[in-house]
Amino acid sequence: MEISKLQEIIDNSKYLVVFTGAGVGTDSGLRDFRGKNGLYKEKLNYDPEYYLSSDCFYHDNEEFYKYYINNMNFLDAKPNITHKYLAKLEKDKRLKTVITQNIDGLHQKAGSKNVLEVHGTIYKNYCLKCHKEYDVNKLFNSKKAPMCSCGGLIKPEVTLYGEQLPEAFEIAINEVMKSDTLIVMGTSLTVNPAASLVRYFHGDNLVIINEDITMYDSLANLVIHDELKNVISKLK
Repeated sequence: MEISKLQEIIDNSKYLVVFTGAGVGTDSGLRDFRGKNGLYKEKLNYDPEYYLSSDCFYHDNEEFYKYYINNMNFLDAKPNITHKYLAKLEKDKRLKTVITQNIDGLHQKAGSKNVLEVHGTIYKNYCLKCHKEYDVNKLFNSKKAPMCSCGGLIKPEVTLYGEQLPEAFEIAINEVMKSDTLIVMGTSLTVNPAASLVRYFHGDNLVIINEDITMYDSLANLVIHDELKNVISKLK
C-alpha cells in the first residue's frame, strides 16, 4: 500500500524535488552518522561533529585531517540503486532537483545533473592563503594536514559544523518552495539549518523515507520506515 501510494505521488508530481542524507550512501558501503553502524557508534575522544567542525579544523588541523582522511574518503564508492533511480527520474524529466547533504559526489557519478550540495563536496579543495585549487587526491594521499606550495593550509570545500552553508542552500530553499512534491530520503533531519528545508515546503505531498523516526514525520503525507533499497527496488 505504501509503495503504491509513493508511486502514484511520483507519477502525478509536476515539480518533484528530492532531499537526501547520509542514509542514501549506506548501500554503497558508506557509513551514516546516527544509524545502527554509524560514525556515532565509534568510541572516540569526541563526537564526529567536533572532528568535522571549524573549531577542530582551525585549532587542531592535524586531528581534523586524521579523522577526515580516515572517514571521508569516498573516492572508490559506487552509486547504488537509489542514486541510479534518481538519475533515471531526472533523465525522464520527472525529477527537477536533488538536494543533498552528502559530500560524496555519488549523485553526479550516477548521472544526476541538477544536484545542489548544501554541505559542499570532497572533490573541491583550496588553499586558505592563496586560493589555489587542489585535486582531491592531494588530501587523501596526505599523511598529515596538507599544505599549499605557498605555505598555506588546504581546506576541503565542505561545510563544517559551525560554518555558514554555501549559496547552494539559498537555491535549495527556492527549489523546495516551488515543488509540489518533496521526498526526503535517508536523513534523520536533525542537522540544521539543512534539515529546516522541510519547513519551506508548502506543496501537496511531503514524503519521508528513513529507517528511523524523524521529528518531521508528523508533517508528512506519507512516511515509510524501511531501508531505501527495499523501497526503491519496487518503484518504476
